[in-house]
Formats: sequence, structure tokens, C-alpha cells
Amino acid sequence: MMIGETVAVALSALRANKMRSFLTMLGIVIGVGAVIAMVALGNGAQRQVNDRISALGTTLLTINPGQPQGQGGVRLDGQAKMTMDDVEALQQNATLLVEIQPEMEKRVSIQLGSKNAQVSVMGTTSNYLIVRKYQMELGRMFTEEEGRARRRVVVLGNAVVTNLGYADGNDLLNQKVKLRGIEFEVIGILRSKGQASSFGNPDDIALIPINTGRYRIHGTDRLRSISALVVHEDSIPKAMAEINVILRQAHKLRVGRGDDFRIMNQSDFLEAAAETTKIFTLLLAGIAAVSLLVGGIGIMNIMLVSVTERTREIGVRKALGATKLNILLQFLIEAVTLCLLGGAIGVSIGAGGAWAFAHYLKWPTQVQPDSVALAFGFSALVGIIFGVWPARRAAQLDPIVALRYE
Repeated sequence: MMIGETVAVALSALRANKMRSFLTMLGIVIGVGAVIAMVALGNGAQRQVNDRISALGTTLLTINPGQPQGQGGVRLDGQAKMTMDDVEALQQNATLLVEIQPEMEKRVSIQLGSKNAQVSVMGTTSNYLIVRKYQMELGRMFTEEEGRARRRVVVLGNAVVTNLGYADGNDLLNQKVKLRGIEFEVIGILRSKGQASSFGNPDDIALIPINTGRYRIHGTDRLRSISALVVHEDSIPKAMAEINVILRQAHKLRVGRGDDFRIMNQSDFLEAAAETTKIFTLLLAGIAAVSLLVGGIGIMNIMLVSVTERTREIGVRKALGATKLNILLQFLIEAVTLCLLGGAIGVSIGAGGAWAFAHYLKWPTQVQPDSVALAFGFSALVGIIFGVWPARRAAQLDPIVALRYE
């Protein structure tokens, strides 16, 4: 029996049992569709995080308290801390930094009349917009003088306006809002930067002068981080070394003792974000791939049943001259065809699901050709692996015994 004839016989057998063929490949459809959709979610999240980090610029350095550890992380402890004394030390001694921006954060309740929401209150300095690449939409940023005077003024992110139930930031401008029950005057609204999936919403913030935050909201002198802009990208290594020397002296760290702070540049953040989202994507894809395994087992089960049902047919084919290889190929082609067809349908469903996530739920998604090729190829591999045993069983049937089978 020629290859073309073997393929025709295999396809004819599948057409003869349309419902069973459809139910058999349903596991592959679900598995491939889930893999495509989940990987698209992971890729979209990674792209958005990378875009957000890259948008901050290549000359931004971030200093966090705590001892450095693997994968770009920081191990925090009770003794490791940074304060405004560290900021003053950097301002007085650093020669390669053009902007230094301290930051402390606390999530508190914001209230306006009967409306309230939760917001991340950032105690910072007036150069926050320059360092973090924000722009004003309405009003103004607070000044250094207002910071020194501990004025109760606040600049709100765009999402805070929405969370308080307002459609227009003008309705909040110059209003009095309460943060932790303390009245603040809204003097500005930030322009939206868009939502990120892994690092929270950059628009869900309220900026207040850092001295006001220290004594009225945060109740501590500890900084969450210090951000700094380097004069030039080529100066980043020297700037990091300079910061290291200044902070070690400020913290009175003896020679041989490890740093109690971590200096990170944008490439460090990108590597850490890529590692995190990669693990996240693999986890999602692994969970979805279980459906492919279940689908493969289902195909093997149905093909074994098919071999039993068609024992007499196999005997007739062998009696007419079909070889073991012809029978093996026939059943293997049936299994692979089911998987490939299920894979094609699954790819369409997965891509459609990714589009629906992005369009209706506003989740970032990105369907990449390599993930489609991988899922499609894996479905074909499932067909081969789980189709070999039933095909071998059919090929090894004795034609005399098969012809006698009822």
C-alpha cells in the first residue's frame, strides 16, 4: 500500500467517526489554546514591565536599604536603613549625580467628603517629576520651600481621581482631601503613565513633601529608596563606585564588612524583571501543558479502542497485502492528524483568548510566533508519542486471528 493511499485510508477512518474524532482532539484543543493564551499573558506582562523600566531612562540609579543577595534582590533587616542623612551625604560629596530623589511610601486611606479609596502616599522631593519622568496634567508640583515648611499639599496620580469617583481632575484641584484623617490641599494632577502588571499602577500615587510625610503620614525617618540621575551613561560605573564609598562612610562600615545597601541600575531591574516574568510564564505554560498531556492520553485510549473495534478490518487489509509498516503508518497518521488539527484549532482559540484578555480586560498580551510553533509542534509530538503504542499493536496483529475476530 502506497503512502498516499495509507493517508487516504487514515483520513477516511477519521471522517467515518466525526463525533468521536472531535471529542478525542478536544483535549489537545484546550491544551494548545491554554498554552498560547497563558504564554501571551506572560510575554505581554514582561514587555510592559520592560517598557516601564526603560522609560525611566538609562542613567537612573536606585539605592535600596538591605544586604544584596542573588537574582538582583535585597535582604532587608532591622538595622539596614537609609535616611535623609544619606541624601545629604550624597548631595555634598557626589560629583557625578545631577539629581537625587529620596522616597518613602505608605499605603493609606484618602478621603474626600463621603468618598474614599486606598492610595500609595509617596513622601518625596520636588524633583520627583524629573527623576521619574512624570508630567503634570493639571496644577503644579510642590516646591522645595513647601517641603522645608512641611506644607500639607498633595499631587495626585490620575488613577486616584478615578478611584474617588471623579471623571475630571479639575473637580479635585484645590480641594481638601484627607490622608489618614489629616487635611491636604490638592495642588496638582499627574498625567497618566499607564498601568503595569507586575509593579502596580504608577498612576495610583499621591505625592507629598518628604518632610511632611516624615512627621505627619509615615511616622519614620527611614527611606524606601533613593533615586539618582547620573550625568552620562558612560559614567554609571564610576557613579556607582562613588555612591558606594560615600554611603559606606556615612554608615561607618568597617573594611571587610558587607554593604547594607544595594545600588541598582536599569539593566539590573530589567534582568530581575525578566527572570521573574520568565518564571511566571513558564509556570502558567506548565499548568496549561497538563491539558496537552491529558489530551494525549485520551488519544491513546481512543486509538486502542479503535484498534480493537477494527481488528477484522486490519486482518482484511493484511490479507490483501498490507504490511506491518502500512498498518503502523495508518494508525499513526490518524493520531497525528487528530493532534495537528486540534493544535490548529487550539492556536486560533488561544490567540482569540489573548485578544479578548487585551480588549475586554485590558491585560497586556503578546502572541509570539515561536510560542505558536512550539505549541503546534508539541501537539504533533504528542500525537506521535501517544499514537505509537496503538499503531504498533495494530501492526502486530496476526492476520488469521484478526480475520476470525467477531
